[in-house]
Amino acid sequence: MREPSKLYAMLQSKARLVVRQLRKTDLKAVQEIQRRCFVSIEPWTRDQFDSQLAVFPEGQLGVEIDGVLVATSSSLIVDEEDFGSYHTFDQVSDNGFIRNHDPDGDTIYGIDIAVDPKHRGVHLTRRVYEARKELARQKNLRAILIAGRIPGYAKVADKMSAEEYVRRVVRKDMKDRDPVLTSQLGQGFAIRGVLKDYLPSDSESAGYAVFMEWLNPEHHPDNTPVSARSVRVAAVQYQMRQITSFDEFAQQCEFFIDTASDYRMDFLLFPEMITNQLQVLVQAPESSATARRLDEFTQRYVEFFTKMAMKYNLNIIGGTHLTVEGGKLFNVASLFRRDGSVEKQYKLHISPSESRWWGVTAGDEVRVFDSDRGKVAILIGDDIAYPELARIATAKGANLLFVPFVTDIRSGYMRIRSCAQARCIENGMYAVLAGPIGNLPFVQGADIHYGEACILTPCDVPFARDGVAEEATPNVETMVVHELDIEVLRRNRLTGSVRTWLDRRPDLYGVRYSEGGKKFEV
Repeated sequence: MREPSKLYAMLQSKARLVVRQLRKTDLKAVQEIQRRCFVSIEPWTRDQFDSQLAVFPEGQLGVEIDGVLVATSSSLIVDEEDFGSYHTFDQVSDNGFIRNHDPDGDTIYGIDIAVDPKHRGVHLTRRVYEARKELARQKNLRAILIAGRIPGYAKVADKMSAEEYVRRVVRKDMKDRDPVLTSQLGQGFAIRGVLKDYLPSDSESAGYAVFMEWLNPEHHPDNTPVSARSVRVAAVQYQMRQITSFDEFAQQCEFFIDTASDYRMDFLLFPEMITNQLQVLVQAPESSATARRLDEFTQRYVEFFTKMAMKYNLNIIGGTHLTVEGGKLFNVASLFRRDGSVEKQYKLHISPSESRWWGVTAGDEVRVFDSDRGKVAILIGDDIAYPELARIATAKGANLLFVPFVTDIRSGYMRIRSCAQARCIENGMYAVLAGPIGNLPFVQGADIHYGEACILTPCDVPFARDGVAEEATPNVETMVVHELDIEVLRRNRLTGSVRTWLDRRPDLYGVRYSEGGKKFEV
């Protein structure tokens, strides 16, 4: 067994970014964050904080990065009828003690969010809102209510009313945008009104607050079934182009990451061999030596995509990268989770060109990864042409298959795509494909590329025509996105026109594999 690189081992040990319930020992850190954020507002006292944790611990959330608390939030459950019109902060929060928390209420009310100013710009507020939304879904609550600050209003209060200020912010007519209101609108909240004297001590907002609401789209009366769970996926049709630095490569990748985040994607897939662009920066006399020198970028590659996944709240499959481990060269795909953890899948079947030009070594395990949207697997390039691998992944619980690939001409692409479509039909799963386009004339073995990113489904009545949920125009730099319904997939496995997973004949055939020195059979 080979030893994983120290960098990967360190990153895989635990999540770096964690959203968790607050604890009593967090009080000092919470107070420091609140003081840095709200100059004119007193932080929670020990009695208030302890009361919140005792009354509704699930609603008191914090975000920590590398073990340090960097954001804090508080909430309670109320009945919308009690606070659907005018009210103050002291009324809804019970002066900060939340003893008015109603377990039988229908709405979460967020009374506080604070993010350490040193960690702004990495979407930590979104993490808190997403956690609140998930809590609303779990408890089948109707909505989330907040009364948001408008810290830019005090500067213009002598020139316009609070209502006019809010209208201008929404229309983007203000010279200086209001960061709090803009952020809350971006989280899907709708404005219900403006509350006067909501929190008089908030001098930056002149005591005003914007009353806002997010409606839970999965809310259902107790006698109806839960809404189906969905997963949003995106695949990048990535243009290979000549670059002069790692920063240029990173800038090109971040553009697509930022765009996918705007579309609220859960997963973003980059193509196989995406870092081949960097070979031009480490040229050696032999192509195999140049390929090995790509390992010089491994630390920057891992750190970059880890940072991007955390910053943009997005699970990223960072294509593949040639990595040297134990003196051998591997083609490795990495899953960068949005919590900062990292997982690896090694390519299992090495193509003749990879062997001839670069001397790549094959991996030895089909891995299935847990994610916040279910179990997923990664099959790299021609690994998808071997049906046994997808069978193993499905047996381990994967519903979603990511296929980063690189092909030079259309026939090679059609082999990848046709095999991926077959794996969807055989196993009742979804497949997301992403390959590069463009030319790298100075990289041996990677001169030209043919690509057509797509998202594939099984072929049956509930799915898209031809089993294609989405596909790109060939050889044009773009990104395809789609929302996949996991519940439809589950039902189709059980009741589809042909039950290709359930109706297999283990009395006639089977798939046997080895893992960790043990034998298994699908």
